[in-house]
Amino acid sequence: MNKLPEVETAKTLMTEAMAWSVMKWLREKKTVRKTADLANAALDQLSETTKSRWPESLRSAYEALGPEAAGGSSSGMKRKPPRAIDPEAHLIAKKIKNADDEALRARMDAEKTFDEAERQLSTSLAREGCRKAIHGWDLHEKAIRQAEAADHARKG
Repeated sequence: MNKLPEVETAKTLMTEAMAWSVMKWLREKKTVRKTADLANAALDQLSETTKSRWPESLRSAYEALGPEAAGGSSSGMKRKPPRAIDPEAHLIAKKIKNADDEALRARMDAEKTFDEAERQLSTSLAREGCRKAIHGWDLHEKAIRQAEAADHARKG
């Protein structure tokens, strides 16, 4: 997986933002949110593109595990009537779904932390939100690498 410029920019901004004052946070919060949203969108798009290249057996196994993990968005994979799931594909899909879900939980936790930081005007909570956002992007990248590896393994 190549590094995404949107994610790298967001990580750099979040790292810098950990040293900001309350006033700086108030002035820059829209920029931080926009940059984070761009990083999340880039990761979601890469995840969707990766999964769209999967063999049908792996897509079916992933879909059978429940709703798409990436923020509730559609991955472009259409639901098909249930049929026998390849056990190997099911195990691979379950591992990837767990990684996707972990990344989503981290993302939601970061957003909740930022919302609370804004409500309380708390730089310490904002710093924690930065750390959580970076961690969430790292987890999302890890999940995408797993999805890419699964695609290569199933085709190879």
